[in-house]
Amino acid sequence: MTDEQLPEALSAEINAVLDDAGVNSDRRLIMRMLRTAVLLGEDDTDRLDLKIASAALAEMRDAFRLFAPYRGVPKVTVFGSARTRHDDPLYIQARDVAAALADDGWMVVTGAGPGIMQAAAEGAGPERSLGVSIRLPFEEKANAFVAGNDHVVAMKYFFTRKLMLMKESRGFICLPGGFGTLDEMFELLTLQQTGKAEPMPIALLDAKGGSFWQGLRRFIDEDLAPTGVISAGDFDRVVITDSIEAARAEITGFWRNYDSLRWVGDTLVIRIRVAPTDDELDTLNERFGSMLESGRIERSAPLAPERADEDLLDLPRLVLDLDQRQVGSLFRLIGAINELPSAPDLNESGSAAVHPAVT
Repeated sequence: MTDEQLPEALSAEINAVLDDAGVNSDRRLIMRMLRTAVLLGEDDTDRLDLKIASAALAEMRDAFRLFAPYRGVPKVTVFGSARTRHDDPLYIQARDVAAALADDGWMVVTGAGPGIMQAAAEGAGPERSLGVSIRLPFEEKANAFVAGNDHVVAMKYFFTRKLMLMKESRGFICLPGGFGTLDEMFELLTLQQTGKAEPMPIALLDAKGGSFWQGLRRFIDEDLAPTGVISAGDFDRVVITDSIEAARAEITGFWRNYDSLRWVGDTLVIRIRVAPTDDELDTLNERFGSMLESGRIERSAPLAPERADEDLLDLPRLVLDLDQRQVGSLFRLIGAINELPSAPDLNESGSAAVHPAVT
């Protein structure tokens, strides 16, 4: 039985529960979740599987509630080792880059643990820090900079924690770390490469003169790209630097002109702050025409589904018929849009957009 084939009486009972609870918004989605829960019971699902599904849903609700009051504030997630000591130059880099972005109006999201996570929370300060911790036998409490307020949520599963560390942020800074840090960084790259996440700025920040990320670049250039397991240039979407200012500029500069994107059927809509001139539009088509399935990149008024949703109707937009195999290269087009002479200066463009993509 599928979720559309539940007995009519059961659907009516579920609707009655929603009525009693006063749930009016997005009823179809709530119904779908409740129906899925019922179907899990009908399937005689293993108890452990049910515990996983139940805990994951509960954890996501807790995290959604943590982030909800700050939906309009741009956020950057900082990844790095939990083992980094307070006197390590990397600790100082993480603290200072977080402080710089907090000064720009950003909130800093971390895994709420020690090391780099604590450094970033320290730099941003308690009021501009959010933590998504993991329950580990050797790391039971969040660090002191987030533990004492309501800016932290604890999770049992790494997969739900990783979702929330990535879903809410509009930029990412990775400092050197071990398996966990590398897992998080490669997850970011995978989501970007495959188009499963909207393009975002990623800065790999090292200590002054450090070689950690340069070693990774050598491995990618010498071992991954030549074998064809990734495309040449896939790693160009990140900036490797030992400069706090360069990392900060990568995060904030990505939003200089670009605002957000939305798919309307097969048409990609890119919302921007300032529309390009005719000459600039011609230049974009010359440079990026190979990314298109057909036609040209064009200026456009809001499309009908956008108008129906009242979705950022005041912003200029570009529309294009993107070759889906090129979705991982969208960051190049966005970079060019940000560098157009007509684009606003960084100090005029304001804080990062906080508009999730709508599909």
